[in-house]
Amino acid sequence: MAQRDVIVVGASAGGVEAITKLLSPLPADLQACILVVLHTPATAVNALATILGRATDLKVVGATGEIRLTPGTVIVAHPDHHLLVVDGDVILTRGPRENGHRPAVDVLFRSAARALGPRVIGVVLSGALDDGSAGLVSVKSRGGFAVVQDPQDALHAGMPTNAIAAAKPDLVLPVADIPAALVELVGAEVPDPPVIDPDPLAEEVAMARMDRAALQAPDRPGQAAGLSCPDCHGPLFAIDEHGYVRYRCRVGHAWSAQSLLAEHDAALESALWMGLRSLEEKAALAGDMGKRAAERGQPLAAGRFSELAAEAHDAAELIRRMLVEEAGFTGNAPESGDLS
Repeated sequence: MAQRDVIVVGASAGGVEAITKLLSPLPADLQACILVVLHTPATAVNALATILGRATDLKVVGATGEIRLTPGTVIVAHPDHHLLVVDGDVILTRGPRENGHRPAVDVLFRSAARALGPRVIGVVLSGALDDGSAGLVSVKSRGGFAVVQDPQDALHAGMPTNAIAAAKPDLVLPVADIPAALVELVGAEVPDPPVIDPDPLAEEVAMARMDRAALQAPDRPGQAAGLSCPDCHGPLFAIDEHGYVRYRCRVGHAWSAQSLLAEHDAALESALWMGLRSLEEKAALAGDMGKRAAERGQPLAAGRFSELAAEAHDAAELIRRMLVEEAGFTGNAPESGDLS
């Protein structure tokens, strides 16, 4: 029989501290390979492997090209690249962003669940919003084991709170208690990965790999949602995976409900600022035209331009109040609760 021998770890804000606490106590001879995704900007310096390597006896490497799953090794995602498990290998790809991220936790978890099934232990740590929730649902659905950091123990509770709501994890623990649990879980005998045909995860993993056939297929996973993708403005399709609803567009961008809401909030705020700028420019231009009309002895035109300037100022003030007073227009989506 197969054994639990792959641990996939996802984190975002507050994640460096949490991952360090997770890895530090683990023994160098741990009979599992650990794969780590931390949300990082595309232009970030690839220093996480070096930082983690100083904190653990395990071998820590940054993902480059194609790497075999090797016990006692920690493989860290590269900035601006997804980390995927394909058969017994770990690969990098610059596939479509998920939840606005590349690397994204869901991509790693989903690919590991599809390739390895019950051999996988998924761990969600500190972070905002809900990347990792859908991936943990996939891990659980394929017989894997799910562990989530206690939200009260996390610097940012969003990712743990949403993962608990979505995936009903097997364990919820403070990060300091997770290493001992992993040592107990690793090596346990599990069934071989199930054969699923057709496999609903296959096309999505193929999209993350930028597979041409998957990206050009006439049908998309899920049902038309009547929503548009914030990245490319194409139509989104709703995918219901064991009760957890998420979204994917034709070219492969993927969104959870909460991440999609936050992205639309940010787009709305940007549009409001653009509208405010346009109204202020309109008021200034109308005011200037009114002065010129008055100088030419055209009182009716001057009065009309003055009214236009006043109307633009009033509309601008309304938008300014919306930006200042309405938290919903500032991109601050709630961190907790399942919005699917």
